Amino acid sequence: MFNKAYIPYGGYFSTPFCKWQGSLQNENSIKLAAQTGKRFLKAKGFDPQMIEFLYLGHTVIQPGSFFGASWAANEMGLTIPGMAISHACATSTNTIYSAALAVEMGTLSTAYCMMTDRISNGPHIVWPNPQGPGGEVVSENINMDNINRDPSTGFGMLTTAENVAREGGFTRAEADEVTLMRYQQYADALANDRAFQKKYMFPIELKSRKNTLIISEDEGVAQTTKEGLKKLRPVAEDGIHTFGSQTHPADGNTGMIITTKQKAAALSIEKVTVQVVSYGFNRTKKAFMPAAPAGAGQMAMEKAGIGINDLVAIKNHSPFIANDLHLAKTLGIKQTRINNYGTSLVFGHPQGPTIARLLMEGIEEAVIKGGGYVLVCGCAAGDSAAAIIVKVG
Repeated sequence: MFNKAYIPYGGYFSTPFCKWQGSLQNENSIKLAAQTGKRFLKAKGFDPQMIEFLYLGHTVIQPGSFFGASWAANEMGLTIPGMAISHACATSTNTIYSAALAVEMGTLSTAYCMMTDRISNGPHIVWPNPQGPGGEVVSENINMDNINRDPSTGFGMLTTAENVAREGGFTRAEADEVTLMRYQQYADALANDRAFQKKYMFPIELKSRKNTLIISEDEGVAQTTKEGLKKLRPVAEDGIHTFGSQTHPADGNTGMIITTKQKAAALSIEKVTVQVVSYGFNRTKKAFMPAAPAGAGQMAMEKAGIGINDLVAIKNHSPFIANDLHLAKTLGIKQTRINNYGTSLVFGHPQGPTIARLLMEGIEEAVIKGGGYVLVCGCAAGDSAAAIIVKVG
């Protein structure tokens, strides 16, 4: 349980997420996130010097990653220390948790969480091969190879999703039905000239010698229909997942301030409180990754002393539709309670910043509903998961 850690209402942003090998394919994700964060603080009229520590959440190394958080802080005009955190798809959750824990303990009063990744043009890493002759090397594509094979099990992530679908008795028809619902929920965030997204989304600026490119909307969201989904073939033989019912890799970044109750009240754009309440974690059986979030969410609820009916918003990272199918079945809820206004299945998955964006959407949904508890959960590589609960007042 947390009592002292708060998020200023409006003290956060997500950039649009850009499709794999799209507009951000050649941008250093750390440098871009720092530049965007600096612009965001200026646009809000926040004094950046209030930030005492920077938490950098990222999973894909970029040139300069060795210096990580300290370099990012310097790019923001700050001379403060920081640290890097990496937990695959649950990186945002653990970055925010770490900052909230420091505020709760009184170690610091204001932290900045910078969560970013560029999945495009992922690095190829080589090491000397101790068993090979001469200069032979062992190589790894940090994105592709790890998505396709967990060294603990030998299985790829798609296999984990199909394992959960098979054990849960989920059908292709269910997968397509809920997938279409997720696209319809995302469309709600685009209504009235993207009124919902504009509550938390901050544009990207890409400057060149000749001009400045402004990216204000998600890039790479597919047009999806019931008929279109039905025509797609399963990716795995006898599986339920098609290219329509799983996420796509993306690039983007997010930023969030974690601070005290008093400072959050002073920084909030409206009289809305956002308190960090609890955290949960879980690891499920091998090669069943999409089953892990339910346990993490249940732990977070138990620590908060609340039940499923106390939640006004539930956001679940869904790299596969099996994630949402399993969560709803395990928690005994309808699919309409999950992922209103958007999900990573639709807008893409840059890994590091993904769940932070879901949290922002959950906060804004709670504000629309008059406040209450928000659960945000998501799986991570290694059949694990993390969850966080905030209370919006």
